[in-house]
Amino acid sequence: MTNLVPWLSFNLSVLLLVAYEWRVHRIGQRQPERLARYANAKLRMHWVVSLSGKPGHEIVAVQALRNSLMAASISASTAALAVMGALSMTGASLAANLSRWSGENALHTLLQAMLVGLLFASYVCSALSTRHYSHASFIVSIPVDRPERAELNSAAAHHVRRAGLMYSWGLRLFLMVLPAVAGVVHPLAMLPATVLLTIGLRLFDQPANDVEVD
Repeated sequence: MTNLVPWLSFNLSVLLLVAYEWRVHRIGQRQPERLARYANAKLRMHWVVSLSGKPGHEIVAVQALRNSLMAASISASTAALAVMGALSMTGASLAANLSRWSGENALHTLLQAMLVGLLFASYVCSALSTRHYSHASFIVSIPVDRPERAELNSAAAHHVRRAGLMYSWGLRLFLMVLPAVAGVVHPLAMLPATVLLTIGLRLFDQPANDVEVD
């Protein structure tokens, strides 16, 4: 197997994933209701607005946000552990390969670096999600009849929207580790792994009202 074939598999995999995400971005800009991440972001904002006019529901709101915060915390912890595991397994070889870069091991080194980078990015997004959920919890715990609550409701909706999007990106980046791992095992396995990933992401992006119920 020549060096050209593994690099071709890598480039096709990256182009396929970039093309899918670009298509999702374009659809989200024009028809946000067709994508789960944008539809759910709008739903969360409506939820904040609806609870902002219901005195006595502050505890319910905080509990709901706490559940979401815990889910984001679990994702962040999982990604952090995965980063440490990846570094422990590939750290020495990655550092050595970077110090003596050559065409023979360049792709393998790049895939190892991508693996660590994707896991770290997943951790950052999940951690940012917990931050936004925490800020929103502080706001919705303020009694509805307080004047400062009305001033902060828009900020709470913004934080909840950003938290959901960051959580979604954290999960997506974690799933994108699949092609990188497959490429580390064998370069030609990266392309079929990317095809499987895009199929999974397509289902992941499908809004609830488009799912058929038996």
